[in-house]
Amino acid sequence: MAILITGARGKVGQAVIGRLHSAGRTVRAASANPAELAVPAGVETAELALDRPETFDAALRGVRQVFLYPQPAGIHELVKAAEAAGVEHVVLLSSSSVLGPHAENDPLAGHSLQVERALAASNLTCTFLRPDAFASNSLGWAHFIGRSMPIQLAYPDAHIAPIHPEDIADIAVEALTGTSLTGRSVTLTGPESLTFREQLAVLADTLGREIPIEQITRAEAEQQMGDYMPAPMVSSLLDLWEAADHGPAAIADTTETLLGRPARTYRQWAHENAPAFTRH
Repeated sequence: MAILITGARGKVGQAVIGRLHSAGRTVRAASANPAELAVPAGVETAELALDRPETFDAALRGVRQVFLYPQPAGIHELVKAAEAAGVEHVVLLSSSSVLGPHAENDPLAGHSLQVERALAASNLTCTFLRPDAFASNSLGWAHFIGRSMPIQLAYPDAHIAPIHPEDIADIAVEALTGTSLTGRSVTLTGPESLTFREQLAVLADTLGREIPIEQITRAEAEQQMGDYMPAPMVSSLLDLWEAADHGPAAIADTTETLLGRPARTYRQWAHENAPAFTRH
């Protein structure tokens, strides 16, 4: 029986595919444009577009486990199709934002929360993985660091516990192939709380050069961020960082607590991704 991986073009999805395939599992990678997928030899591909229910049956045929990215479009139809196909277990890559007090109306949490609720109301066994901030979010600074430009932040001392995407992939594989996480909802973080200023210090040390930081006002941050994301999402992010400005971030579950293996650090992620921060 196959394990279906949606979001197969994403870093986590690709890592999950690679691990499962190496372990000898039958893997099917799904995408709205399967011809664009780059997968290992022997990995099946399938068309699955959440806004086109006619793609569901073929993608789900013979599948017993699904790794699902949180897209609410078509989720109720997908759940019905999964039940009809005999799917036994869905592992959802959700978000810790669903735990916020106003998650239902939060643009950061809304998509994941809608999918969680649709799955919870189904007859499927589900595991919800709720990672906090990804270490790879730092790639948003790459353009500026590569050009020796200052990093402008409204809340440079906001604390987060960034998780290495490879740790998420390890935990997802355990959820798909083991039993220890079946039916659970787990919040995932990295092993340490770091402010944005501290993350930039790690990057500066890794690159061997200074990275200047400029603190800007919230209004200035809203204007800058509004150039590439919707205003409600900008407000939600800035609210989150403002609230995180007052003390260390809580450390939740990691690969240490869930798998008995040390969690990858932010410094490790920085070393692995240092080339991204040099100008090409």
